[in-house]
Amino acid sequence: MSTPPLAGAGMPPGAFSGTQAQAAREVNTASLCRIGQETVQDIVFRTMEIFQLLRNMQLPNGVTYHTSTYQDRLAKLQEHLRQLSILFRKLRLVYDKCNENCAGLDPVPIEQLIPYVEEDGSKHDDRGAANQLRFASEERREIMEVNKKLKQKNQQLKQIMDQLRNLIWDINAMLAMRN
Repeated sequence: MSTPPLAGAGMPPGAFSGTQAQAAREVNTASLCRIGQETVQDIVFRTMEIFQLLRNMQLPNGVTYHTSTYQDRLAKLQEHLRQLSILFRKLRLVYDKCNENCAGLDPVPIEQLIPYVEEDGSKHDDRGAANQLRFASEERREIMEVNKKLKQKNQQLKQIMDQLRNLIWDINAMLAMRN
């Protein structure tokens, strides 16, 4: 696809009209979806305006009303309905064009379009889990050894305390016998 020459490149500024410039650019599915979204927003806005007009209208319950006011409101309502039907036709065209553009595409599951970290790291996770398990078992073994040594030291300290208690008891008994 060739791009049109710039206005300053030997061409007069008005050489390309808006419709030719729009025809020159490629219309892809993403831009069609954006146009469709804007059209839906316009439809919602027009519908809200129609309901606002209908809410403000008075019911013909025997009250006299001005025919000019009635005619103005009726004309506004008909104009909004006409614009709404045009917007729905535009939305139908955009929908048909999007379906036409996407007709040749194979449907791909969404899960395949999203790169998951778990899929890439699953092999590494197995090795990592084995490493963590081995590390945890080594740590547990070291803790068990430390606990065993600690119990032995506690038993030695208890024996020393018992010996000191007996020694102090004997010293106190000898001091009592002296008196």
